[in-house]
Amino acid sequence: MNILLIEDEPKVAAFIKKGLEEQFHQVKLAYDGNMGRKLALEEDFELVVLDAVLPELNGFEVCKQIRKFKKELPILMLSALGTVNDKVNGLESGADDYLTKPFHFEELLARIKALDRRRTTVLPGTVYEVADLQMDCYRKTITRAGNMIILTVKEFTLLEVLMYNKNRVLSRTYIAESVWGINFNRGTNLIDVYINYLRIKIDKGYDKQLIQTIIGMGYMIRD
Repeated sequence: MNILLIEDEPKVAAFIKKGLEEQFHQVKLAYDGNMGRKLALEEDFELVVLDAVLPELNGFEVCKQIRKFKKELPILMLSALGTVNDKVNGLESGADDYLTKPFHFEELLARIKALDRRRTTVLPGTVYEVADLQMDCYRKTITRAGNMIILTVKEFTLLEVLMYNKNRVLSRTYIAESVWGINFNRGTNLIDVYINYLRIKIDKGYDKQLIQTIIGMGYMIRD
């Protein structure tokens, strides 16, 4: 993969770059937020690995600006900020995954591979339907009863997992691994928070509630 690494700590940047290049990835470095944003928008990359705390422009703002113009570009955020609020902030900014420092390099590689799989699995023309809810995975559009619904990147991924598995109960573990990647902290309420976000956008104002909680088991979207 052609990867942009935005990391201001030279030793960390050199360590990640060397490790990725040993796995036959191509890596370009940026040491501050402004340069990282410029490179991400002007050049063609298949993945951005982005530190959250950066000089000039922080990683959350960089992520938001990249996402405005490149909705399909996978972004993996790295940060020593590890609270649930920090992770939610990163995901809400448009990151596809969030890995806290310090981390094992093998986990970073695994998450990069997972993001690459997600990037290459959606084929043109893939459309999911549940009742009057429709998702076009190629155009990244959601409608219900003909009304357009705007979702964040992570909300879209969560809904895609639910709709792909419609009428099937999904455990929190399955959702965590499918949407957030491996080693997700299952002690947090992040999944419940995002399910609530979806309910507000998908079900609020409609007679039929599609997203169901199956007590003690997980969640499902029911046709």
